[in-house]
Amino acid sequence: MSYQEAKKKYAALGVDTEKAIRELKKIPVSMHCWQGDDVTGFENAGALTGGIQATGNYPGKARTPEELMRDLEFAFKLIPGKHRLNLHACYAIFEDGKKVDRDKLEPKHFKRWVEFAKKLKIGLDFNPTFFSHPLADQLTLASEDPKVRAFWVRHGIACLKIAEYFGKELGTPCACNFWVPDGYKDDPSDRMGPRKRLKDSYDKIFKYKYNKKYVTVTVESKLYGIGVESYTVGSHEFYMNYAAKNNLLCLLDMGHFHPTELIADKISSLLLFSGKVAFHVSRGVRWDSDHVIRLDDAVKAAAEEIVRNDPKNFVIALDYFDGSINRIAALVLGMRNMQKALLLGLLQPQATLTALQEARQYTEQLVLQEELKSYPWGEVWAEFCRREKKAADECWMADVLKYQRDVLSAR
Repeated sequence: MSYQEAKKKYAALGVDTEKAIRELKKIPVSMHCWQGDDVTGFENAGALTGGIQATGNYPGKARTPEELMRDLEFAFKLIPGKHRLNLHACYAIFEDGKKVDRDKLEPKHFKRWVEFAKKLKIGLDFNPTFFSHPLADQLTLASEDPKVRAFWVRHGIACLKIAEYFGKELGTPCACNFWVPDGYKDDPSDRMGPRKRLKDSYDKIFKYKYNKKYVTVTVESKLYGIGVESYTVGSHEFYMNYAAKNNLLCLLDMGHFHPTELIADKISSLLLFSGKVAFHVSRGVRWDSDHVIRLDDAVKAAAEEIVRNDPKNFVIALDYFDGSINRIAALVLGMRNMQKALLLGLLQPQATLTALQEARQYTEQLVLQEELKSYPWGEVWAEFCRREKKAADECWMADVLKYQRDVLSAR
């Protein structure tokens, strides 16, 4: 079937494929830099900690800022649309060779990233790095040690200043996301104490009056991680309430909930009270394993909710790290899958489906929902890619393999 035939078939349902293509082009997804080097960063701070783990030893991992930037730029060339880049604080670049600890980070340590973003004409998002550090042993902002808490509070404030720098320099708000891995392996005797300390630490960080024109603060929960299986200080309830009380955005990470929870179902409830929702797209397999996202039911359901509630109300970023496969292919595949999921949402006859629900015509609703799965959305995707001058199918992998032979194999 050609695009024109697909266009007519969707039109019969009241769906304008041209509008869907235009809308898809306007939805930015923030691509995460840490897939390119297994969350190593440039500090040489040691092994990855904080209840997270990057597995695999596929050859060609980026080892320097130059290598990582080159890989990211190459990945962007294979992805249709205009997107963003998401950085962690551990990706600071110390031009003069004089490294500073995380509580002393400054905008100048990210100057090259801003130059890179300007070259690609993209925005930057940012994350404080509360893991893989000598002072990130089990507890950070919730630590019993006031000196440890003070260190990480200074780090959080430093990151807000860096996020402001990104927003000012690039003319687009920087989403600055706070996540800490604090928790316990076994059942704690005191659940309240650590949460009081976490709240107090955040209160100190957000006393810094960052410019909201340039920074959007998001806070992220987690169910559990490796070594913190029994209790996470920053639970969903903690962050949902803290965000609501302090006018911040509560971020939903698809890998940070129980495997049987449908994350898409949480979106409308948060949006109803906050007006905006931040989202990390990931794929947990039995645990928060951060697999490369596939075009599966969970991702499609989340994308449908994003489209139904206006993509402008969402901050969308990817978050996974798989070192067992070609890292650039993992970035490209994940980004394209998220875009495909968004397109599927844009091609839903939402008015018709809603009308069937309101009329309690559940049989007709179910039939239409199922039949839509075999509609020729692939032709619309191919047309979108053609207009963006990108490969619509797996042909892009040939470019990745050539890059692997020419560039990655030499590392």
